[in-house]
Amino acid sequence: MGKPTGFIEISRSKPHSRPIEVRVRDWKEVYLLDSEADMRQQGARCMDCGIPFCHQGCPLGNLIPEWNDLVYRNRWENAIERLHATNNFPEFTGHLCPAPCEGSCVLGINDDPVAIKNLEVSIVERAFEEGWIRAHPPASRTGRSVAVVGSGPAGLAAADQLNRAGHLVTVFERADRIGGLLRYGIPEFKLEKRWLDRRLALMAQEGVVFRTGLNIGADVPVAALRRDFDAIVLCGGATAPRDLAIPGRSLAGIHFAVDYLTQQNRICEGDSVAGSDRITAEGKHVVIIGGGDTGADCLGTAHRQGAASVAQFELLPRPADTRPADNPWPLWPAIFRTSAAHEEGGDRLYSVSTERFVDDGQGRVAALQGVRVEMLREGGRMRFVSQPGSQFDLKADLVLLAMGFVGPEQGSLLSTLGVTMSERGNVWRDANWMTSEGGVFVAGDMQRGQSLIVWAIADGRSAARGVDAFLMGSSSLPAAVA
Repeated sequence: MGKPTGFIEISRSKPHSRPIEVRVRDWKEVYLLDSEADMRQQGARCMDCGIPFCHQGCPLGNLIPEWNDLVYRNRWENAIERLHATNNFPEFTGHLCPAPCEGSCVLGINDDPVAIKNLEVSIVERAFEEGWIRAHPPASRTGRSVAVVGSGPAGLAAADQLNRAGHLVTVFERADRIGGLLRYGIPEFKLEKRWLDRRLALMAQEGVVFRTGLNIGADVPVAALRRDFDAIVLCGGATAPRDLAIPGRSLAGIHFAVDYLTQQNRICEGDSVAGSDRITAEGKHVVIIGGGDTGADCLGTAHRQGAASVAQFELLPRPADTRPADNPWPLWPAIFRTSAAHEEGGDRLYSVSTERFVDDGQGRVAALQGVRVEMLREGGRMRFVSQPGSQFDLKADLVLLAMGFVGPEQGSLLSTLGVTMSERGNVWRDANWMTSEGGVFVAGDMQRGQSLIVWAIADGRSAARGVDAFLMGSSSLPAAVA
């Protein structure tokens, strides 16, 4: 504990951001890096607890008190070594993770928690700037080959770990660029894709092979993958979006959030989109159905496209400003949160349900009909009851469905492999991350269901250990989760 009185003397600092009136005019990242002096002070707030509950809160088991103290002591190169010991991609989590570690910070019991996420991104960006992060190809190869299907955070983490173990790793991606959710699901203003490209370049230098535009099961037969590789890791994500089966759903102008965000990310990459295919909020009254992070991503995108108005619907009630009695520390605090996109404008409506989309007479959505609902808990289950007389109409000529995902796509890949599915519709796995088919493993949202990027990285690391042990009889790779 570098400064025993740090948590008493120093207050938590809020991340610095670009002014709203400036940032909504471009697609650059919202937040700015804090100064070295500020971060050293923030590191001094860490209490080096006897039982650091931040370890429990972090799916990766990051050694948080260690690198907090190293930052305070101005030992940044040592800090990135400790950070990389448990996290392959701290630049991704540092920019994007909601920081469950902070929800478990002991200081958070009666004060603001340590700014762990800010410290993490400061460490990794300082390390890249100083040239401390370089390609390190494995000293020798095992001669075993592994195919990773899907290049999101789980697939990249599994590939990185298996390559370090000396295996020959090929990552297959059906899209035209590597990155999965990181590439096309996360807006540019939250993660500039140059940070992703920077890490991918390092992985390629270390020997990972990336192959894009190949849909396994369609462009490449599953049998060919089984023949050419000693093991397969499925990391295709939970990409089947949840739909809203109500009258008017088939009207033009109603889109899944993932399609909307993907298209804008392609445009930011320099791709052209035909006018008739363009999904834009420019000059439109936008309604986003879904109050989570994906909905907030749509909100920030709509602001930058020049929407006339934006409303974001949430079926659940508005969370409390402070922890309720049934949500004690160190559980993730279920409290009201405001993202950068919400700071930029738009209305947030809670406890509302959409009942019908209204036709403009030409096959396009013009409005929606909604109703206020009350959430009731009965026998451990929730149900929503419409409130009499609370119906309302709202103008909407662009509707974005951001209600999450129901699981992995049930396509030819899974059916041809013949893997067993869980009761929740995800790919089943055993304790070694192997599916019901020998030599076929799974990681990330494909086996977990929709979750956080930090969980995907943790899963990828753990699955890599299972693959390595399968190929070599044992493994020294670390596993993040069981």
